[in-house]
Amino acid sequence: MPSFDVVSELDNHQVNNAVDQSNRVVGNRFDFKGVDARFLRKENIIELSAQSEFQINQMVDILRAELIRREVDVKCMEVDDIVETAKTARCTVKLQEGIDTDNARKIVKMIKDEKLKVQAAIQGDQVRVTGKKRDDLQQVIAFLRQKELEIPLQYQNFRD
Repeated sequence: MPSFDVVSELDNHQVNNAVDQSNRVVGNRFDFKGVDARFLRKENIIELSAQSEFQINQMVDILRAELIRREVDVKCMEVDDIVETAKTARCTVKLQEGIDTDNARKIVKMIKDEKLKVQAAIQGDQVRVTGKKRDDLQQVIAFLRQKELEIPLQYQNFRD
């Protein structure tokens, strides 16, 4: 039986490249000269630090532009509030990876409400869709691409 998986994954290599390039851009920009501003990545969390809230907002825009340039969907970014202390401002950006149970249930419900001849099942942090015909599975992919969800989706392991 043909099947495929709906997943939400990050290309970690491209994310590392985006963070490194963002650090270079901040180091070369005139408005950041003499400022200790930097990006630091720890797994799926990127920490931004600078001297003011305005600079943090600029850094978030730089990071977003670098991720877009590397074709990483920016829907995965979750920017926390900016925390200002005496001389520094900090912000964390969380990168979401995997489909949480609420979004997985929403995807399964949308597929079932569309009344296509497929079955959708939640398997950990992904959704497996199976059907009798390849055309039905391609309709599901086209349907999910039309919908605006809060997380980026990829379609993998398409098997006949």
